[in-house]
Amino acid sequence: MCHVIVTCRSMLWTLMSILVAFAEVVAFMSADWLVGYADGSESNFTVSTSLRSNQRTLGIYNRCLKVANQKVVQCGPYATDFMEIASGFWQATVIFLVIGIFLLCIVGILSVFSMCFQSILKKSIFNVCGLLQGIAGLFLILGLMLYPAGWGSRKVVDYCGQDASPYKVGLCSLGWAFYTAIGGTVLTFICAMFSAQAEIATSSDKVQDEIEEGRSLICVL
Repeated sequence: MCHVIVTCRSMLWTLMSILVAFAEVVAFMSADWLVGYADGSESNFTVSTSLRSNQRTLGIYNRCLKVANQKVVQCGPYATDFMEIASGFWQATVIFLVIGIFLLCIVGILSVFSMCFQSILKKSIFNVCGLLQGIAGLFLILGLMLYPAGWGSRKVVDYCGQDASPYKVGLCSLGWAFYTAIGGTVLTFICAMFSAQAEIATSSDKVQDEIEEGRSLICVL
């Protein structure tokens, strides 16, 4: 018999797991990792303020141009295949981030089913998901650590000037996608630790008592 078990801690963990997966997907797909400006090539990057109205952003594999006067945003990939990504470091970043995000998406799906099924192959679903989240967090950290090493690539220099170099962003600034990815990574480890609390909450004596009473829908605050 399937028992639907909902507790405050398990529901909070489920929502956090879904949120962190969504945040990492959005950050990865966004072009707002680096923020530069039009006319920002190395030959004339020292431009006046009036020329810095057209903002352009550079993602790991895509880019956007925001024309201020026309209020138009033009976005698209600059790399048509994996080998055209700006730097070998960014290629490694893509691999690590994709693996981490894939694991987070799996956990996000499993977290929804955790209300009905509390075990996988005789292992607690919360412990399994917590382990997957911890592994995903390690992959995300590796990807984010390698990402600044690619700032010395030709593509970044064209956006951020000759001062751009590994771990030095030059005249660009970091966009919201980079900070979202960092925040999502931190939240991933929080979720991994909090999964233990979700396991404790769903296996408490109060829950077991309600199962013995024959209830199929169990809500415990």
